[in-house]
Amino acid sequence: MQHSVVLFYSVSSALQAEKLLKREGIATKLIPVPRQLSSDCGICLRFEQPEEAHVKVILEEGKVETQGIYPV
Repeated sequence: MQHSVVLFYSVSSALQAEKLLKREGIATKLIPVPRQLSSDCGICLRFEQPEEAHVKVILEEGKVETQGIYPV
């Protein structure tokens, strides 16, 4: 299964996103940011790539500030 990651500007945003996505039944995992990417907070949220459109909607509706979503 292919994964994507969401990068955040802060740890609190990452934790908020994790809570929102898990509430919606999306499997997530907080991981260190992959070396080829960068982030201000150092952690990112991994999820299965087919869920990307759903993840974007949930984070926008939850007003979670993200740095971007990238395939890994």
